[in-house]
Amino acid sequence: MSLKEQLKEDLKTAMREKEVVKRDSIRAINTMIKQIEVDERKELNDEDVIKLIQKGIKQREEAIAQYSAASRDDLVAKEQEQIDVFMLYLPAQASDEELEAGMKEIIAQTAATTMKDIGKVMGAASKKFAGVADGKRINEMVKKLLA
Repeated sequence: MSLKEQLKEDLKTAMREKEVVKRDSIRAINTMIKQIEVDERKELNDEDVIKLIQKGIKQREEAIAQYSAASRDDLVAKEQEQIDVFMLYLPAQASDEELEAGMKEIIAQTAATTMKDIGKVMGAASKKFAGVADGKRINEMVKKLLA
């Protein structure tokens, strides 16, 4: 079952069981998918959908930062609930140990030794860890290992 089909089934279930947060979160994901499919006239595969979900999570994390600064705890909680639902549709995230081991391997392959080589490492790492680690975590690990 593709990720889009899974979202459709989960939306129906959430509507039947009156899970408002889950229903609204899945609708937000479906809206992002439809917008890309209509604008670019292409069918999205699971990999594309995962990238969209990650983008949605990042947007909500930025909103949480702004709401926290404005002391709007009610909105922070709402955004966090949506992030929790979005996370259900991402592949299992790589642990810090797995990420560090993979990064060491990439650093060895690219012969990176200083922070000047971060671009080479990030390019390879972003491909290898697509979907299982976000760019921010990858970047932090690269900086830690190259420092």
